[in-house]
Amino acid sequence: MQFDLREIGSATMILFAVIDVLGTLPVIIDLENRLGDIHELKATLISGAIMFGFLFLGQSILSLLGLDIRSFAIAGAIVIFFLGIEMVLGIKLTKDDTSEAALVVPVAFPLIAGTGTLTTLLSIRAEFKLENIILAILINLVIVYLVIRNTKHLARLLGPGSIVILRKVFGITLLAIAVKLFTTNLGLIH
Repeated sequence: MQFDLREIGSATMILFAVIDVLGTLPVIIDLENRLGDIHELKATLISGAIMFGFLFLGQSILSLLGLDIRSFAIAGAIVIFFLGIEMVLGIKLTKDDTSEAALVVPVAFPLIAGTGTLTTLLSIRAEFKLENIILAILINLVIVYLVIRNTKHLARLLGPGSIVILRKVFGITLLAIAVKLFTTNLGLIH
């Protein structure tokens, strides 16, 4: 194993931007108000299981479908691009599915370990070493846990204006990441 601080930092920031746990604060607060307290540890563990499962099995699933990681990275770049557009422009291109049957499900999936996160995991796997991605996931899971645990306090501390600004900054970051993933992987496909 070779840990690379630059790769860990990059992968952590990319996942942090895609997961956008601070940007989902308004959604999490709304869910808590409507459905009751969120079990932060359970939501975090389920999110982690989904992310690690896709990190390790995603490549096999792609092989079964006859796809390579670079092609998936380009498709992922397009999804990440649209997520960035949503965040920057404040529009919704996807439909939220918030089931009242189980409070953990809408938080763990699709809010935290949604399609953008899963696509990003396979996309960055083409760029970074596996051990660095694993550490980046763990760092993000700790952040997710702390944010969900302190949702109400953070919302009061940041205020609605700061949350909007954070979403826009992370949105622009995602757009730049999408362009880089697209251009890097496009040149490598034969």
